[in-house]
Amino acid sequence: MANRLAGRTIALTGPRKAGDMVKIVEKMGGTALIRPAQGTVFLDDSKVRSDLADWIAAPPAWTILTTGMGLDALFGIAADMGVEQDYLGTLQKSSIAARGYKTVNALRKRGLAPLVRDDDGSTSGLIRSLEEYELRGADVVLQLHGDPAPRLEAWLEEQGAKVRKVLPYLHIPPEPEQLEQLLNDILLQRIDAAAFTSAPQIRNLAEYARSQGHLEDMVQAFQGPVIAAAVGKITAQALLEEGITRVVYPPEDERMGSMMVELARYFQTRDA
Repeated sequence: MANRLAGRTIALTGPRKAGDMVKIVEKMGGTALIRPAQGTVFLDDSKVRSDLADWIAAPPAWTILTTGMGLDALFGIAADMGVEQDYLGTLQKSSIAARGYKTVNALRKRGLAPLVRDDDGSTSGLIRSLEEYELRGADVVLQLHGDPAPRLEAWLEEQGAKVRKVLPYLHIPPEPEQLEQLLNDILLQRIDAAAFTSAPQIRNLAEYARSQGHLEDMVQAFQGPVIAAAVGKITAQALLEEGITRVVYPPEDERMGSMMVELARYFQTRDA
């Protein structure tokens, strides 16, 4: 592990646990730059409380959960409202579909298990697993986390489901100056890699680059000397959707440490 990133400069675009990521990079011999591409995540408390009350009052046939953190947040709000057991009972009565192992773990610690889960950690995998079920006319609650899921929402509508969305968190874009700094680091090749931990970080950066007329330049930089690293499949997919086709990410263990190990392995293989 030691010195696998020696001589490498890595831009860290995620605000959450940035300090932990810096320690991982430095422990591996690299230099870390904190370049947030995602602003503060805040809870829209009154809206979520209203949505949660409606969820309990009118239990859906299906509950689709996309993040473990979002489910934890909902249970926290339910506890604060004094309806945690009611919320648990609502979920127990519902057919549950879950995306990602963190979501499955969040269910498991509450004695719940999904009827349906993705086959590869992605939204596409979740859709594939849902295809065998009849959803026409079904009432579905879709739990998102700070970011829309247009592909999943469109697919559910195509199936004829009646979808209610619940967003425990909303992502706030970072200051333009922060995105400018990150974009310049990429275009001027001042970094060896940019490490992304969520899809909104990529979308924020791509939208800024597009607004400055530098999206193609950024894509080319990522095809050349600068490597795009992603924490997992969903984040990697967001990079691919922006035209960045060379993405380094851990195949299974979607954790920050695993992302850095995979990145170090890529550098060693490329330079061998």
